[in-house]
Amino acid sequence: MFMIEYPLVHHGHHFGHVVHAFCNVQMLLTNGITLIGDYSAYQELLKIVLNLEECVMTSSEEAVITIAELIQKGASGARADNTKSMKAAIIDWITLKGQTLIPHIPRNVKTGTKVKLHSGQLQVAGDQWPLFLYADYSDDTDDPWNGLLHSGLLVSAYRHVFTLPSSVDQEPKAMWSGNARIQLFSQTDLVMDSEQFCNSILELLEDPDETDEVDQLMGWWNRFFPQIILLV
Repeated sequence: MFMIEYPLVHHGHHFGHVVHAFCNVQMLLTNGITLIGDYSAYQELLKIVLNLEECVMTSSEEAVITIAELIQKGASGARADNTKSMKAAIIDWITLKGQTLIPHIPRNVKTGTKVKLHSGQLQVAGDQWPLFLYADYSDDTDDPWNGLLHSGLLVSAYRHVFTLPSSVDQEPKAMWSGNARIQLFSQTDLVMDSEQFCNSILELLEDPDETDEVDQLMGWWNRFFPQIILLV
C-alpha cells in the first residue's frame, strides 16, 4: 500500500466536509468498484484521493479495510468539528441581541417533552423534518416544496461551515424572529437519527421526479454563493 495514514485522514475529512457527512466508506468502496449503490459519491471520493481505485484493486482485503477506516476517521472528524463549532453559534443566531432565548425551559423541569427526549421515551425520527428547514419556519401542507430549504438559519449554517464563521455576524439578527419555534429541536440532537435525516434530504434532492423543484432551489441558493457553487 503506497499511501500513508495522514493524507487519507485529511482526504476523508475533506470528503465528509463537502460530499457526504454520513457515508459508510467501506461500503462505498465495495459498491463503487462493483458499480452498485451511490456511485456518484464514489466518483467524488476518487477525485479527492488520487489513485485510490488502483490502490483498492491491488491491495489485500485487510489493507482495503484499513484504507476505508482512515478515510472514515477523517469524514467522522469533519462532521464532529462542524457540529461542535455550530452548537454555540446557533444559540447566538436565534437569540436577539440583549435578550434570552424564548421560551426559557428551567433546568429542574421534571416532566414534559424535554424530559421524554432526554430519557429516550420520545424520539425524533429522521424523516420528521424540523420547521427550521423552511422559510419563516413554517411548512405548507398543501405545497411541501413551498419554502423548503429556504431557511435563513440554513444560510448561516452554510456560511459558518464553508466560508467563515464571522461572515454570519454580518446578517441582521431580525431574521431569527422565529427562535421560539425552533428552540425545541436544538434539544433533540442526541435522540434523533441524524443519518436518516441527512439521507432523506439527499433522496429528495436526487429524485428525478423533483428535478424542476431542485433546479429552482439551486438557483435560489446560488444567489447567495455564486463564487462557490462548486461546493454545493
